[in-house]
Amino acid sequence: MNNIERIRQALPDYKCDAMPECKCDAMLVTNQTNRLFATGFPSSDGMLLVTADNAWLIVDSRYFEAAEAAVRDCSVVLVGKGEKMVDRLEAVIKESGIASLGFEDGSVTYAAHQEWSEKLKVTLIPAEKLINDLRAIKSRADLDKMIKAQRLAEKVFDEILPLISTDMTEKDLAAEIIYRSLKNGADDKSFDPIVVSGPKSSRPHGVPGPDRIGKGFLTIDFGVSLDGWCSDTTRTLCIGKPDDEMVRVYDTVLEAQEAGIKVIHGGVNGVYVDATARAVIENAGYGEYFGHGFGHSLGLEVHESLKASQLSEDTLPSGAVISAEPGIYLPGRFGVRIEDVVYITDTGCENITKLPKSLVIL
Repeated sequence: MNNIERIRQALPDYKCDAMPECKCDAMLVTNQTNRLFATGFPSSDGMLLVTADNAWLIVDSRYFEAAEAAVRDCSVVLVGKGEKMVDRLEAVIKESGIASLGFEDGSVTYAAHQEWSEKLKVTLIPAEKLINDLRAIKSRADLDKMIKAQRLAEKVFDEILPLISTDMTEKDLAAEIIYRSLKNGADDKSFDPIVVSGPKSSRPHGVPGPDRIGKGFLTIDFGVSLDGWCSDTTRTLCIGKPDDEMVRVYDTVLEAQEAGIKVIHGGVNGVYVDATARAVIENAGYGEYFGHGFGHSLGLEVHESLKASQLSEDTLPSGAVISAEPGIYLPGRFGVRIEDVVYITDTGCENITKLPKSLVIL
């Protein structure tokens, strides 16, 4: 079953908490990543309209020929010269008798919502959850693509490891990661690499700077995008010999990560996974220095909707892919984060990250 068919099947059962009396006749997909998820066709512009029986991909002349050749189970509709895309959408909606329209409330602008409200004469129903729930479940084919991206990223890591020295800057190393990612076949980075060393390693999302890599911990958090799918990996290395507390903190983070991974399975609450890992860090006396969540889902984007955190209300389903990345950050001193990515099954999870996790000392 392709993803347009999955959207079709989900439409009749979708209920919006804010508008429980309304039923979606159709789903409008305008977010670029969601369109890629649904159609497999990459384009920077366009609208996908899906009903229980039909689907239309509305594009302009830049994409029409390529879309006709690539898209299946969907009629490709050309926006004519001098015509706005919303005009073509309006015509399809009228022809199809659509009265209520689901839309991506998390990404649609206020201006677009206003235009649709005035022009389309339909009831607009917040329905991004419908798409997010579908995107949360990865098929085995999806997972194979994510594993391919992960292996490429690991090859990059193995290549940059012997290059690291105190003669290069954090920016130099970040640039090397991006260059080698592209050279090894990645389409792009999945996010800007985090490369922070010495005292700056206490900044979870620190920005690589012009300073030379310093003694102490070096945190490298990076990912690649390949065929639309993202990888995400963090390893913390040490430049020079670590002291006893540094070793203790590293071992605590690793123990916390493994404890969290151990309790992951389809149907587990994200808050429980986070609490399991967090308890290890709290028992070691570092609870106040773990400020973010245990992990987040990823796939076509490096941050997707599901979370395993203190604030999570998510139940993690089988087929979801999430990161496992606890950390301890001592302000102005050092920080440690170790991140793997796991695929959730009915009985546990499959760790798709193969880089070693023992502390590397350079």
